[in-house]
Amino acid sequence: DYGMSGACRLAGEAALRSGAGLVSIATRKEHAFAISSGCPELMCHGVEKPNDLDPLLARATVVAVGSGLGQHAWGAALWAHIVSSDLPLIVDADALNLLAKKPMLRKNWILTPHPGEAAQLLNATIADIQIDRLSAVQALQKQYEGIVVLKGSGTLVASAMNTPDLCTQGNPGMATAGMGDALTGVIAALVAQGLSLLDAARLGVVAHAT
Repeated sequence: DYGMSGACRLAGEAALRSGAGLVSIATRKEHAFAISSGCPELMCHGVEKPNDLDPLLARATVVAVGSGLGQHAWGAALWAHIVSSDLPLIVDADALNLLAKKPMLRKNWILTPHPGEAAQLLNATIADIQIDRLSAVQALQKQYEGIVVLKGSGTLVASAMNTPDLCTQGNPGMATAGMGDALTGVIAALVAQGLSLLDAARLGVVAHAT
């Protein structure tokens, strides 16, 4: 949405660098030229209404949604349209905030909340999340299904069938704006290359942290 074009560019570039063959960006039409000028490998499309997404969704293998989406009417409408598709989703940032307002279940998605977003999704506080991150990621997975990546120091990856995985890689320099957008792109690229959602989340987290 307006003022947040950098987030989708970061996610898109990360997807390209992680092996996605073609990455399309859906953004406000005012942003499309600037993003394409800065990174001509990205296929940028001006999208003003939900149906404008249909040609992109028809040829997509995975959708990363949330980076720079916003929570206003435009972003909410695009989010509602995207979740009506059957495509696997990588859900981050404002898409998580919109999900918290209207929870739903889905098996073929990966949710990537930081502690603040996790707190909204569980109607809890950040302190609640951080005091017991293991219970928090398990609760998120149970409530929303799919795969959940709880970001932070000691990122956790949870699925319905496995004990959550703990990432021991990373450094304090990762605590900066845009790192979550990059992780979204990395994981999306791995799904696009045929990895299972769980393996894409696991590998994406480790690759992003090393």
